[in-house]
Amino acid sequence: MGMYEDVFRASMDDPEAFWLGAAEGIDWDVAPRRALDSSGAPFHRWFPDGRLNVCFNALDRHVEAGRGDQPALVHDSPVTGTRRTYSYAQLRDEVAAFAGALAQLGVGRGDRVVIYLPMVPEAAVAMLACARIGAVHSVVFGGFAPRELALRIDDATPKVVVSASCGIEGERVIPYKPLLDRAVELASHKPEKSVILQRPQALAELGPDDLDWADLVAAAPPAPCVPVSANDPLYILYTSGTTGKPKGVVRDCGGYAVALHWSMGAVYDIGPGETMFTGSDVGWVVGHSYIVYGPLLAGATTVLYEGKPVGTPDAGQFWRVAADYGVKTMFTAPTAFRAIRKEDPEGARVADHDLSRLRYLFLAGERLDPETYRWASALLDVPVIDHWWQTETGWPIVANPVGIEAAPVKPGSPTRPLPGWDVRVLDPAGKPVPAGVDGAIVVRLPLPPGALTTLWNDDERYLASYLSAYDGYYLTGDSGHIDDGYVFVMGRTDDVINVAGHRLSTGSMEEALASHPDVAECAVIGVADALKGQVPRGFVVLKAGTAREPGEVEAELVRLVRERIGAVASLKDVAVVAALPKTRSGKILRKTMRGIADGRDEPVPSTVDDASVIDALRPVLRPGGPGPGPGGQDDRTP
Repeated sequence: MGMYEDVFRASMDDPEAFWLGAAEGIDWDVAPRRALDSSGAPFHRWFPDGRLNVCFNALDRHVEAGRGDQPALVHDSPVTGTRRTYSYAQLRDEVAAFAGALAQLGVGRGDRVVIYLPMVPEAAVAMLACARIGAVHSVVFGGFAPRELALRIDDATPKVVVSASCGIEGERVIPYKPLLDRAVELASHKPEKSVILQRPQALAELGPDDLDWADLVAAAPPAPCVPVSANDPLYILYTSGTTGKPKGVVRDCGGYAVALHWSMGAVYDIGPGETMFTGSDVGWVVGHSYIVYGPLLAGATTVLYEGKPVGTPDAGQFWRVAADYGVKTMFTAPTAFRAIRKEDPEGARVADHDLSRLRYLFLAGERLDPETYRWASALLDVPVIDHWWQTETGWPIVANPVGIEAAPVKPGSPTRPLPGWDVRVLDPAGKPVPAGVDGAIVVRLPLPPGALTTLWNDDERYLASYLSAYDGYYLTGDSGHIDDGYVFVMGRTDDVINVAGHRLSTGSMEEALASHPDVAECAVIGVADALKGQVPRGFVVLKAGTAREPGEVEAELVRLVRERIGAVASLKDVAVVAALPKTRSGKILRKTMRGIADGRDEPVPSTVDDASVIDALRPVLRPGGPGPGPGGQDDRTP
């Protein structure tokens, strides 16, 4: 590990020199002379005197370097039976045209644009077009319900919303326009215009404030790149908050471009002309960083896949994509591989495809269980690399950096901290814990380039959510330990659960359940699930005098959460119970409930108000005895 040690130590001993060196991989209008500005600590700024354009770095510079004919983006859509490859020159021209269209609508530097699109090339085009003119995009996953979209519209206050007539989930066509219309109706902020991409599977009826994408682009002149400050925001990406209100993670332009470009070579071993396939969605941070920006900043080819790991039409689609496009590095969530394994336990479909060019499989978004690791390793005979990061961090915190030096794998660990990330494990008093002992995983400030700079219009919440628990440290919200330099991430310390790699707030689900007229109180916990990592389970106490059948109420509650949050919430199990276990101060014992549901012999806290409530709840929490709770694949598995 000498090479890794040298690089990591350089990043710790002299971060100024290390990151200025990494910044040389980016083209600047004004090159930075300083790496870090800590004058406003704990708000740190990277490359404060630099100016650049991220879209130029992702597209134009590769064309100017003579690689305009190289494939930049491949759209592979088994759900529509279509494929299209964009060269760097073609993608630049498409982006410049849509950027011109946005500019004609009055969108300029600093204005926000909400993007509510399925996995189509236009999603990447819209993101890059915003970056081209200095606008700030906020991509919202197409599976979210109108209320969730409305919350994001109100927080980001976009001038324009970009959407499509429909999305396609397996064999179902889902009209997006009614969802968007309802969201705008619910939102206090009203966008000036909506740009609608008409898809042939379901055309949308346009209203007076709606514009057709194709017509708009046809009449617009192409827009040039607008240089902006390295500290200008590139995008807002909302992640679940414990209060149910989404948190708008702000990503800057310069630090993000430098960190992603550096990570493509160091972590994923991808360079110009090589192909990366990331099986995720542009609505999540993985899609932002490693479907769109990272591969294009590196001059690589990226595959944007509109489909699922199984069912569109079979469990061999990831292997087909890897073979058809000569994929070197594949990246997806462990859930996807558990779904593939469930459908094809022997991995027989691998034999149908030539995977000789596949070198690495990266998995992230949730803890990689050892069984899935072993299955994938044996099946593909390539390194299977677990790595750990968050929406907030923008790129991996802990990984096996195969582009620098591969370390021996320890199942259950995403390996060691990457250069720039000073990871520690602390006890509740803020003291370091011994090796192998669990505690709160934190990162010593300043965070490296590419991490969030704040929350949108909410510096106080940024401080309270991430920097207040331990002075001088960023709180990851995960617990675990470090042993022999390897980090082991064991689970969340708050009420945000991880369903198939999607971070979802149990607080927002509880808010939906509590809104039902028959519900007196409720709790939602995340329980272990063999396929998805975690699934939510709801428990409700009905109001006194309610004479309805519990099953009828339970079905209504499942539908209510789906309507409020979307199918991605995956809450399919709600139980009516007589009472919820609480402390004497009235706090619901969610941790105790979660431990029992996961099959642990959870001790009853000394602060419990009525221990008999826990005893009565045990058969409901563990209906099948020890083991993970109920779950199953739903139609939003990435």
